[in-house]
Amino acid sequence: MTAPKSAVAKPPRAARKEAPAAAAADPGELAMGELSELLGYALKRAQLRVFEDFLQCVAPVQLTPAQFSVLLLLDNNPGRNQTEIANTLGILRPNFVAMLDALESRGLCQRTRSPNDRRSHILILTDKGRATLARAKKLVATRHEERLSELLGDDNRAALLAMLGKIAREF
Repeated sequence: MTAPKSAVAKPPRAARKEAPAAAAADPGELAMGELSELLGYALKRAQLRVFEDFLQCVAPVQLTPAQFSVLLLLDNNPGRNQTEIANTLGILRPNFVAMLDALESRGLCQRTRSPNDRRSHILILTDKGRATLARAKKLVATRHEERLSELLGDDNRAALLAMLGKIAREF
């Protein structure tokens, strides 16, 4: 004898469907779905984690990744103008001016009028800026980059740098 159809308990409709490929591992986590397969999303998530770690590592010198990049470029390219530095780093002019104001108020860099073009400002790293950069470089190398290299391994690190460079140049 079989039980009437109405007496057989069926699982809820949602439970009968196959679990999606990117289902959440923990019931408290959200299922990522297609997001887990999007390179742009993965790059952004990785960037957030890397920047968070960077900020913790350089907290003693109070520099953001962008400020650190500006100081590095100024150190390696003395006498270049602010437009060249901003364009190289992809920083919009209003944002760059505000960043320079902050760096200049801390005594890390100085703007002077260009002798060749009075509309342009030449950027100079001050002695205090060089000292701050030297300390930041040491913190980045011994804490931040070392941790990333340990996580990835030398070969994967080199491959990732090459891939990211290709995206930046060609995409």
